[in-house]
Amino acid sequence: MIPYNTMVVLGGVALLGAAAGPIGALAVLRRRALVGDALAHASLPGLCVAFWLVGERFLPALLLGALVSGLLGVGVLAWLAKATRIKEDAALGVVLSVFFGLGVVLVGILQKRPGNKAGLDTFLFGKAAGLQWLDLLFLAGLALVGLTLVVALFKEFQTLGFDRDFAAAQGWPVARLDLLLLALIAVLVVVGLPAVGVVLVAALLITPAATARLWTQRLHRLLLLSAIVGALTGAGGAWLSSMIPHAPTGAVIVLVGAAFFLLSAALRGASWR
Repeated sequence: MIPYNTMVVLGGVALLGAAAGPIGALAVLRRRALVGDALAHASLPGLCVAFWLVGERFLPALLLGALVSGLLGVGVLAWLAKATRIKEDAALGVVLSVFFGLGVVLVGILQKRPGNKAGLDTFLFGKAAGLQWLDLLFLAGLALVGLTLVVALFKEFQTLGFDRDFAAAQGWPVARLDLLLLALIAVLVVVGLPAVGVVLVAALLITPAATARLWTQRLHRLLLLSAIVGALTGAGGAWLSSMIPHAPTGAVIVLVGAAFFLLSAALRGASWR
């Protein structure tokens, strides 16, 4: 019999994975996959600053700080790529290293404060078991909103993903749709920080989408299969991490996702076109 608290955690992380799969698939189609990685690493300083301002581990405030910092990092990345001679991959490396290094320093400083019980270091690799009931409701609600937007705007995202020029010619607000997709990626990355962690949350976006891509070329099937694989990855990883003492949740979730991908590649990769 699975304990009630474990079932709550599994349900919350499964919903997170179900939302991450389709959003990650759209990000891959729009070649925005690495934006999630940049957002995740750049969010750590904002998370620390939010804790310092609030004075306690209040999850909505921490995630808001992480979101602001992550978007700032993406803004710096875009500026470096456009206003300097630095290529986008080099700019990505600069942003990731600087923001993440600053965040690690701030985590170390805050963890050494007298009487501090923040547990901010758990945001590096994730610890779903430490989430409370209200935290999970908050995270699940945000994930459900993101999933609903993907379903509601399926036709628009489909056209944008495969032919941006055609979408613009049809008079669709492609810039706003791109901005909305970036916002969905940002929210999903930030929501996934407590469970998967800063270092590995981008893998929750990319791996289910890559796995589903091996099985289908139709977008509606890709999104559905990504959601299923994402949910199984999140719930399976969270359950396994609860069974293994001292195992970081994020790392186990990523390994479960990698296992799904390798199995799919073995069964379908050689024959897929």
